Amino acid sequence: MKMKNIAAVAMAGCMAASLAACGSSAASTDTAASSSAATAESTEATEATGASADGFTVQLGPNPETLDPALNSSIDGANTIITTFEPLLLIDENNEVVPGQAELPEVSEDGLTWTFTMKDGLKWSDGSDLTAKDFEYSFKRLACPDTAAPYGETVVGMIDGYDDAIGNPDADGNTTTDPDWDALNVHASEDGKTLTVQLSYPCSYFDKLCAFAAMSPVQEATIEANGDAWCTEPDTFICNGPYYISDWIPSERIVLTKNPYYVGGWDSSKIVSDTITLLLLEDSSASYAAYNSGEAQLIKDVPTDEIPSLTKAEDGGDFYVDTILGTYYISLNDQREPFTDAKVRKALSLAIDRDYVANTIMQGTYEPAYNFVGPGIVDEDGMFYDNANGGERYISEDYEANLEEAKSLLADAGYPDGEGFPTITYSANDAGYHVPVAEYVQQAWGDLGITVNIDKVEWASFLPLRRAGDYDVSRNGWVMDYNDPSNMIELFYSTNGNNDGKYNNPEFDAAIDASKVADKAVHFQKLHEAEDILMEDAAAIPVAYYTDFWLQSPSLKGTWHSPYGYWYLQYGYVEE
Repeated sequence: MKMKNIAAVAMAGCMAASLAACGSSAASTDTAASSSAATAESTEATEATGASADGFTVQLGPNPETLDPALNSSIDGANTIITTFEPLLLIDENNEVVPGQAELPEVSEDGLTWTFTMKDGLKWSDGSDLTAKDFEYSFKRLACPDTAAPYGETVVGMIDGYDDAIGNPDADGNTTTDPDWDALNVHASEDGKTLTVQLSYPCSYFDKLCAFAAMSPVQEATIEANGDAWCTEPDTFICNGPYYISDWIPSERIVLTKNPYYVGGWDSSKIVSDTITLLLLEDSSASYAAYNSGEAQLIKDVPTDEIPSLTKAEDGGDFYVDTILGTYYISLNDQREPFTDAKVRKALSLAIDRDYVANTIMQGTYEPAYNFVGPGIVDEDGMFYDNANGGERYISEDYEANLEEAKSLLADAGYPDGEGFPTITYSANDAGYHVPVAEYVQQAWGDLGITVNIDKVEWASFLPLRRAGDYDVSRNGWVMDYNDPSNMIELFYSTNGNNDGKYNNPEFDAAIDASKVADKAVHFQKLHEAEDILMEDAAAIPVAYYTDFWLQSPSLKGTWHSPYGYWYLQYGYVEE
């Protein structure tokens, strides 16, 4: 099977069409048996818990850029994907890897062969059978260059045959052979009951990757029939999770309805709400109004000026703050002057008062970031953060000393007191703290003699702009997909689809390549070396370590928030 043009890159166009408000995909065929069983389970659960089966409403973000699992790279989209799709494995409420569409895998002694046995009775939301062959297709689609999956290399790059799948690119990224996505060494058995994955090197966290949203299956026939539009219309949005999309009005709402065909890792007896409504609001004031009126039972986008008046959950209130594994950072376009100069990049980084940003602008909801990889991420000997840079922070907490060094570096780069430095533009979407941080950066770099303009970009355009490298400076951030520092550090590998700054350092790439070994000591040692290079080059500017904060009504039960920034809504219900 040669490469096919099955999913072209036009991701922004995924949300352009006016979307139909019907959900025939799960209701148009005979659902009698599965629907009656689900109803019986739901009735028992609601009677036992006092739950309302009617449903609930949440606001977790604006219009998703895309709901194609292979193309999504944002938490906003992933929150919907993890409710409507299900990969081979799952991460449960205790952050443990558990069976999903398959049982836990059998792994060969050398760590290279992973065999997954599919559960019985798996179905798509249109009632058709789902088998291991669907996962084979979906994994290979991630490797197909035409898909342009931002996570492609991250999630399937360790599978044998990946280089052949992407055309064996040379050092400049040019293919040297015809890409053949069928070369990826993933094979379903003839009966579709087992999936065998052959790795090119042992990957100790491959089970966590198999629980990641990007590894969810997609239906080949639907994609080939509808192209990119498959993920924009409820009646073509075929999925396999506990809920399917029954109504979708862009910039207003997505309505999820319980999937009567669902079979998988989640406990069906706990899936009691008939619907989950996702309010697609970008304006935090509108979100706050929806919460106060009772329209929404949970909102993620809380107006920052309201935070001082809110009572935290631990004090009996409804305002929640939870640490997550991620870093809020600033991307510099490393392919544009003057950001090609590491002295310039480092000067701009040192000129930022991280304590002021985290504790004043962000009102203490974030923590100041002096490394790129933050706390809570493990290595072989404790915490990666504590063992980085010989136990010292890469960036000193002494802001005044940092500022003097920044001025010196800028002068060494040929811009004393900012003389001759071009006017630059800082791009940010208008949500949360993004614009206040941009305004602070404008002032801080202005003190170096640099003129900074601010470009407020609507969310639908922001991610494609940044991914394309169409910016000078941009707010950025990354929340971990799995607990291994490679997930953050590999962002800056030259060919990584999430390398928004277009950073390219062969020494850094070599350290990443050397980390891909079975020996965990070597794995983490090389990742430490890679972060050393990254921070010395100031390839990105870490600002703060993430937390999530939200308002949640005491009546909403059964949901949970993960350290990876996801809200799990499958078991959610409103207590009557």
